[in-house]
Amino acid sequence: MTDFITFFEEERWTAGVIGLGYVGLPLLLTAVESGLGAVGFDVSEDRVARLNRAESMVDDVSDDELFKALEVGAEFSTDPERLRDADAIFICVPSPLGRNRQPDLSYIEASAATVERVARPGQIIVLESTTYPGTTEDYFAPALERAGLTIDEDVFLAFSPERVSPGSELGTRSIPKVIGGHTSYSGDVAAAAYGRMVPSVHKVSSTRAAEMTKLLENTYRAVNIGLINEMAQLAHEIDIDIWEVIEAASTKPFGFQAFYPGPGVGGHCIPLDPQYLAWRAREANFATRFIDFAEQVNSQMPQYNVDRIAALLNSNGRPVFDTEILAVGISYKPDIADDRESASLHVLSKLAERGARISVLDPYVSLERVEQHGYIALSRDESFANFDLAVVLTDHSGIDYERIAREVPLVYDARGVFNRLGIDSPNVTAL
Repeated sequence: MTDFITFFEEERWTAGVIGLGYVGLPLLLTAVESGLGAVGFDVSEDRVARLNRAESMVDDVSDDELFKALEVGAEFSTDPERLRDADAIFICVPSPLGRNRQPDLSYIEASAATVERVARPGQIIVLESTTYPGTTEDYFAPALERAGLTIDEDVFLAFSPERVSPGSELGTRSIPKVIGGHTSYSGDVAAAAYGRMVPSVHKVSSTRAAEMTKLLENTYRAVNIGLINEMAQLAHEIDIDIWEVIEAASTKPFGFQAFYPGPGVGGHCIPLDPQYLAWRAREANFATRFIDFAEQVNSQMPQYNVDRIAALLNSNGRPVFDTEILAVGISYKPDIADDRESASLHVLSKLAERGARISVLDPYVSLERVEQHGYIALSRDESFANFDLAVVLTDHSGIDYERIAREVPLVYDARGVFNRLGIDSPNVTAL
């Protein structure tokens, strides 16, 4: 009988990745950098064609890294049959919310159907997509059974939550992985496989515990962001500088972690993941009061910021209508090009509804992408002198904030960047 733990610990095996986006592509490159074989599958013909030309669509993967991976044999394909050559299949597909903020499992369902089609004896199947507790056992265990395979005898099944942080110096190879097996042995096999790619592995008792771990991580952030957003509103009402208070509280060496207010929450995790947990809780007739209240606070922050901007203009004798506004940043976090679920865009759409004329300065988001949103795209060398107001919505580095404060008569800083950089200007009003 094959010792699968030893096989994944010591042999040169092949990683198969389903979904070649911001999670799957870095994972595939990590496998290559670890000396393993790699085959990536995606249903998008355009995406696969571009990857085979060494054209990356992911901020954290360079064209040069792709080229080197192709040189050593990495393969990208739209043919799911290529996954039969993989010894481990990692599922890294989107898990968005539907129109009524319920989980949209269509991508996961499609991946389970693919696994049912291509799985063979000796493989380990690992879901990485963020989802509600129970998904792995609800979708992938039955798929393997329908394929005529027995878990722990023919194949192995686990869940390991993705922990990608776009734009961070922490890459996939430097972030510990949580592993939960469908059984204890499946967990051990998965831990052996990931041990070839990451510095440390933390095994939990089940796939459900691993799925819950990811939701706890991001719900913790969402709730604390909701708290600081509410504190920012209170501080404004009683004339206290919330940025000064956060800086002071951060001097405490224990019991406090700094979170910062802003235009809202954005990206592919924080606005979505807590809702997976809340949805699962409702199925169990459990009320997630902290999660629900944080969602209420965070979701109304774009409107709160618009109201503050309107009040700032009004106090200077200007309406929102027909005002020239310079928006600094539309991506959901600093120094990346990703504008998915960006709170910055929610703020701008509400200002545009009031008749503001908006131009965008974002050195990371392409000019074409800015124009797709309906705004004028600016480069950093253009004059800002014709604008009535600048609104800092994403605190990218590489922006000359001092110049903005000099050239624009009013500046609304939703990110506290002027405070952080020590730029003192009478033109600047912080959230």
